[in-house]
Amino acid sequence: MVETFVQSTDDVVRFLKDQHNLIKDLFEEVLHASEDKAREKAFVELRQLLAVHETAEEMVVHPRARGEIDNGDEIIDARLEEENEAKHKLSALEDMDFGSKEFLDELTAFRDMVVAHAEAEESEEFNKLQRELEGDDLKRMAAAVRAAQAIAPTRPHPGVESAKLNIAVGPFASMIDRARDAIEAALR
Repeated sequence: MVETFVQSTDDVVRFLKDQHNLIKDLFEEVLHASEDKAREKAFVELRQLLAVHETAEEMVVHPRARGEIDNGDEIIDARLEEENEAKHKLSALEDMDFGSKEFLDELTAFRDMVVAHAEAEESEEFNKLQRELEGDDLKRMAAAVRAAQAIAPTRPHPGVESAKLNIAVGPFASMIDRARDAIEAALR
């Protein structure tokens, strides 16, 4: 499993922005891998990080933003729609030949979509939350995000973009995903 915990921070916004930077770096690692095995390994790390990162946002950050920031429902609904589309695209990428030009083209388009999504989260959601919330709230949210990521599914599950669905479906999906990850890692 990829190390999802970037430098220790007590600020949920800083933590998630650091993960966005790590995600960008992993995209570059996948795109510029010198051989298919290295590309596959980097892609698995990227897929796992994206899955746990989005799950934690859906469970902890988005619900809080709905109530704390102006136009919260509209902003979060747009992010959730993007996350659902991203999960579909990530699932499709998993089934492609990592060495193919088609994979690289689709991954490049996916990267651009994910980066635009991250920038929208940072400017429309995270920065506003940081202004609205006290330091203790940001610290508690950082701890909650870490806890959610520790038990989150490691593969995309399109259609599971709400806190309630993540709580209901997440533990079972996580157990299956982590078992699949362990088996696949042993077979490599």
